[in-house]
Amino acid sequence: MVEPKNDSDSLREADPMRDRSIPKEIEAYLQAYVETGYFMGSVLVSCGEELLLSKGYGMANLEHSIPNTPQTKFRLGSITKQFTASAILKLQEQNLLDVNNAIATYLPDYPNGEQITVHQILNHTAGIPNYTSFEDFRAKKRIEMKLDELIADFSDRPLEFTPGDMFSYSNSGYMVLSKIIETISNQSYEDYLQQYIFKPLGMTNSGYDRHETILPHRASGYVSTGEEYQNAEFIDMSLPGGAGALYSTVEDIYKWERSLYTDAVLNKSSRDAMFASTIKIPTEENEPAYYGYGWFIDTQHSRHRISHDGGIDGFRTHFARYPDEQIAIVVLSNLQISPVAKMGKDIAGILWGESYELPKKREAIDLDPAIYETYVGQYKLEPSRSLPPSVGELIFTVTTESQRIYTQLTGQQVVEIFPESSTQFFPKVVDAQITFVTNDEGEVSHLILHQNGRDMVFNKIN
Repeated sequence: MVEPKNDSDSLREADPMRDRSIPKEIEAYLQAYVETGYFMGSVLVSCGEELLLSKGYGMANLEHSIPNTPQTKFRLGSITKQFTASAILKLQEQNLLDVNNAIATYLPDYPNGEQITVHQILNHTAGIPNYTSFEDFRAKKRIEMKLDELIADFSDRPLEFTPGDMFSYSNSGYMVLSKIIETISNQSYEDYLQQYIFKPLGMTNSGYDRHETILPHRASGYVSTGEEYQNAEFIDMSLPGGAGALYSTVEDIYKWERSLYTDAVLNKSSRDAMFASTIKIPTEENEPAYYGYGWFIDTQHSRHRISHDGGIDGFRTHFARYPDEQIAIVVLSNLQISPVAKMGKDIAGILWGESYELPKKREAIDLDPAIYETYVGQYKLEPSRSLPPSVGELIFTVTTESQRIYTQLTGQQVVEIFPESSTQFFPKVVDAQITFVTNDEGEVSHLILHQNGRDMVFNKIN
């Protein structure tokens, strides 16, 4: 644990650029993460017009020993959504669209299109089923699909709820927005973004990723087995579309971030709409949080934050803005297990002199396998408003075999865990910790999953 700075370090809190020890502290933190095996990627931290840090860590390509740099191109995953939302708002500025209109205005053949507004799709309150949660999604990941084919796969399914009633994150909705952009503009989604966002800002290292394109400085995506890195599963980039198919660099994201204080791409009315807290979303911590158009809005370190994370095979991304202080943090990783959201939170903590955990490589201890038997069973996460209706119950199953202990979360693969103590365990394939807790009778009552800076309690049910 790194302790917070004392009260005399007021300059650090008032203006991070005044404390030149900060970049070194951030670098030490990031290098420690590299050494754990849980991170490789590129990171940028800025304060206004000045960069505190812009640097690559680990390898962009392990086979050819090519290091990550600030110019390395990473798949963005859901950070793509803010660009899709911006394209919609740009069309509104061009008087070609009104976000308060029903999508039937622009896509007359879309089922239930009269009930759903563009606004509701932008803030995930439309009730459109999330196609990446469908049981057959993994089987289709290698198949190139036209946008109309992909939309047809979910548009005929019943809505999850009456549009406008609640928040439920839906990649499907942003595919519909992609179709609206193409229909109204008579351009491809990619061409529209290039013309109205990337080219005006000089974002020459950003675009729509396709596996067949020769893309200099492209990062390869990796997963971890716990013992070694492997190439991530292939996904045809026609599938993520306007929900997650863009690539960029930390330095291009910085250009985009600076533009959000100006009229370079969007006028003030559009920017205000994008960052408005349009729908309150429940969280595990019960802290106030909202969704705008392609952005989450909440409070972190007692400061107003606008952010979004992304994840796509082999990549994890995090982009946070603290607009009152004009602080930006960008973490782009080509390793699927990288805890980028926690890293972003810790980097912000460093900026303001707050305590944070310095990552360290975990080591398993020898433990009597008989102890494993006491933990065997099923553990249930109590119903949470922070989970969409499609998720259902989350069950954590603990089993043993051949004097080893394994866990499985609903819908995920079986994962071996390793003891750090008689009650604390960790998986090697992800940065997480599992703590088993006993009651007054010495019986296991629940387990706590510590991951991404959050604690999730699962009560034992058998």
